[in-house]
Amino acid sequence: MSRVASSRLLPRISALSFCTASPAAAAASSSSSTAAAAAAAAAAASEASSTSGDPSSQPPPAARKPWGVLKVAAFTAVSAAVGATGYASYAYSIEELDQMTREFRKKSKQPIPEGTSGFEKFQAMAYSAAMKAPVAAIEGYLDVRSQIEDQIRGFSEPVSDKLLPDRAPHEQHVLTLVLDLNETLVYSDWKRERGWRTFKRPGVDAFLEHLGRFYEIVVYSDQLSMYVDPVVDRLDPKGNIRHRLSRVATKYEHGKHYRDLSKLNRNPAQVIYISAHALESSLQPENSVQIKPWKLENDDTQLLDLIPFLEYVAVARPSDIRAVLASYQGSDIAAEFIERSKEHQRRMQEQKQSGRIWRR
Repeated sequence: MSRVASSRLLPRISALSFCTASPAAAAASSSSSTAAAAAAAAAAASEASSTSGDPSSQPPPAARKPWGVLKVAAFTAVSAAVGATGYASYAYSIEELDQMTREFRKKSKQPIPEGTSGFEKFQAMAYSAAMKAPVAAIEGYLDVRSQIEDQIRGFSEPVSDKLLPDRAPHEQHVLTLVLDLNETLVYSDWKRERGWRTFKRPGVDAFLEHLGRFYEIVVYSDQLSMYVDPVVDRLDPKGNIRHRLSRVATKYEHGKHYRDLSKLNRNPAQVIYISAHALESSLQPENSVQIKPWKLENDDTQLLDLIPFLEYVAVARPSDIRAVLASYQGSDIAAEFIERSKEHQRRMQEQKQSGRIWRR
């Protein structure tokens, strides 16, 4: 029985339950109640049938949702746009993108010339309206990318284009000797029972004190200044190291901190860079001398072995130190210099002997 039928029968059932009368009246009442119940049932059935037959009272069937297709299409378009933007960001510089899109942006903003027909004006206005959103998107992208690259450049480029002060006039001929710190002059070691300790490479004191008379010595490290300054203070109490450069002076590229010797404010032909990782850490390999990394070996003599070569170069004052270093490429400079020195002495001795024989 439906809810409508039951709700109409409730008052009648309650009247039958609580009424008292004579048998005749009861019979009459019983017959009347039976008729009433039948009438109520018929009314309920007719109402139910009318309800089931009326299509307006049924819930509307689930309609197909065209919005789902539109959402997928919109998501695909956005993904494609993001992918294209990412590729453009990777494949082209901002100057190249500006050059590539300049003609398109200029064409979309051209004024409508006078004397054109109404249909041509309508076409021009429609084209301008259709291109307004793409042009705005391109210009917005270029502006945002320019701001982002400016921010990134502040972290990735050296803090200044002139990392060292101008050289005094009377020192214009002096060569600049740039030295790396870790595994070149010192080695930092950590152990659980004592923590961090920094050790000086064998011969570093004699190396700095002797060559400080011939060179402008600069320490160039990729460590933070809070580490570089106290280490250099203890390493060189006599002040043979004139300048010290830390991480903010490096160029950050591809996950590494590179030494950019072109930013030193010195003639590149007068700069020598010595490091245990010279070819990996310098942007100017033609100025670099790589030596063996030091990791607490007691018999290491790398720095002391380089003193004769560096002293000779400082006294000889070649016009371009890069040409001299290129002549030693692929060989141990210290050992090769000794061999060349011996060969030069042998030739000089032969010339002296031949001169004596000629005089006789």
